[in-house]
Amino acid sequence: MSKILIRGAKVLGGEPQDVLIDGETIAEVGTDLGAEGAEVVEAAGKVLLPGLVDLHTHLREPGREDSETVLTGTRAAASGGYTAVFAMANTFPVADTAGVVEQVYRLGREHGYCDVQPIGAVTVGLEGRKLAELGAMHESAAGVTVFSDDGKCVDDAVIMRRALEYVKAFGGVVAQHAQEPRLTEGAQMNEGVVSAELGLGGWPAVAEESVIARDVLLAEHVGSRVHICHLSTAGSVEIVRWAKSRGIQVTAEVTPHHLLLTDELVRTYNPVYKVNPPLRTERDVLALREALADGTIDIVATDHAPHPHEDKDCEWAAAAMGMVGLETALSVVQETMVDTGLLDWAGVADRMSVKPARIGQAAGHGRPVSAGEPANLTLVDTEYRGRVDPAGFASRSRNTPYEGRELPGRVTHTWLRGKATLVDGKLT
Repeated sequence: MSKILIRGAKVLGGEPQDVLIDGETIAEVGTDLGAEGAEVVEAAGKVLLPGLVDLHTHLREPGREDSETVLTGTRAAASGGYTAVFAMANTFPVADTAGVVEQVYRLGREHGYCDVQPIGAVTVGLEGRKLAELGAMHESAAGVTVFSDDGKCVDDAVIMRRALEYVKAFGGVVAQHAQEPRLTEGAQMNEGVVSAELGLGGWPAVAEESVIARDVLLAEHVGSRVHICHLSTAGSVEIVRWAKSRGIQVTAEVTPHHLLLTDELVRTYNPVYKVNPPLRTERDVLALREALADGTIDIVATDHAPHPHEDKDCEWAAAAMGMVGLETALSVVQETMVDTGLLDWAGVADRMSVKPARIGQAAGHGRPVSAGEPANLTLVDTEYRGRVDPAGFASRSRNTPYEGRELPGRVTHTWLRGKATLVDGKLT
């Protein structure tokens, strides 16, 4: 078993320390540790975090391998500092049976760049009419605990209630894509001043907020856990804050792009900015940042949504919705939350590792950087600044909204159970 000494890293942004990895485990944390027989990684000035965990990733396999595969997606994850990702169910076929989730789980284990935990569909075929095999997926080798029809909303209140009741029995959680479908028919972007000026179909904030309000009340009634995917409006923040004040078991995520980008970018008509939910206003962006800082929003999740070139290089109305995000997420969070003083690096570790691992029950992830813990770690050069070049992405897709934008921070090393998956910014 190999030994690795990470020398002089600022653990969670604190004072410099040495971290000794022995095999799959952190053996010791301290100062002036001995390095005999160990590979030494000089980390002075860099920040060491627990490996990042993404509760919302689209790996596309099976069925859309032209966009992404488990292999390319997990390589992208390792490049971005992630040691575990949760793979959404909207594949082809849909991950609504034990057989499909086990296939995704096995592919993740075979490739080894990060752990892959499948998310099971809530309803058969994501059609919203009949509950999928929730129990069978939970009892499978994949051990599914998170269920979502992401990409579509579970808009039927009876179906949503039944799902919440079902997963309560084994401590699972339903992750809701909050989008009232009747209110977003033909919608192309956020409803507001910009949509009116551009003549594009508006996507009102209330389409998200009304579903969240209903679902937190259902969760309270059932006594079950609900998680809100990609929360995007100031009004949604207030609903979640109210629900938490009542003791309702609700958690929520925000994407990096909703922390940084606004609907003003749609004036370019560049489909790279087309996403679900849509980019919102500056007021919403500021509210999301404050909510992430004060804990109303629990975590950052990428909603990494890869698409082939032809699905984005077309007119706005025909373009697919979504952005890739695994390889830029930490940089965007540094730009919007750390460099603005809203979060310190311990807070980043909490929002991007500890809490997502806890919500998704990702064993061995989101753990303290201390002796005896699994060596799932990420080393970040926080002083680096550079322009985003999607040509260098590990992801199979290139639909990033940050191309050419200068962002801070660069992940230099990622370790999964003591094995380096990224060294000096290069995949192993």
